[in-house]
Amino acid sequence: MDPTLAAQMSEAVAEKMLRYRRDTAGWKICREGNGVSVSWRPSVEFPGNLYRGEGIVYATPEEVWDCVKPAVGGLRVKWDENVTGFEIIQSITDTLCVSRTSTPSAAMKLISPRDFVDLVLVKRYEDGTISSNATHVEHPLCPPKPGFVRGFNHPCGCFCEPLPGEPTKTNLVTFFHTDLSGYLPQNVVDSFFPRSMTRFYANLQKAVKQFHE
Repeated sequence: MDPTLAAQMSEAVAEKMLRYRRDTAGWKICREGNGVSVSWRPSVEFPGNLYRGEGIVYATPEEVWDCVKPAVGGLRVKWDENVTGFEIIQSITDTLCVSRTSTPSAAMKLISPRDFVDLVLVKRYEDGTISSNATHVEHPLCPPKPGFVRGFNHPCGCFCEPLPGEPTKTNLVTFFHTDLSGYLPQNVVDSFFPRSMTRFYANLQKAVKQFHE
């Protein structure tokens, strides 16, 4: 992928992510519990929903980031039940790459294994926030693979935000914005994401204890 185009695309995605983060209008809460809130609103990118999760994780932003960051051989595949594989297709800079993520079957096998090819930008902000910003791309080195339905992530990612005066806590805001493709009943998709995101936070909290205590 052309590095200049990749840089322009990824910065546009990061701007969009900041708008999602700051925009409080139109969100409807669909799941709450254990300090985690999941809400949604209709996507303007595809005929589906944009989901937003928010919750406190009891670890520093760097420790949380270490568990969620997109990295080959990283911790994410060890604890996230929705990630079975992660590989870098093209490394563009230290903070920008094209990746392929594979996911297992889900929802009692109603959702078959998927894979996603994304342009991913990591950003660090002056207040200490670390963010990932991703969107789907096509790449000649990663055509569709047998056994996987190719899904499409629209602008998505997360913000690991420090809490003033609480150095061992992180406010984690996540955005899931995924077209799973295939012929899935909408009610299956609509029930899968809120449940999956709630488990994501619970599993992440266990992971930071396991890997950083």
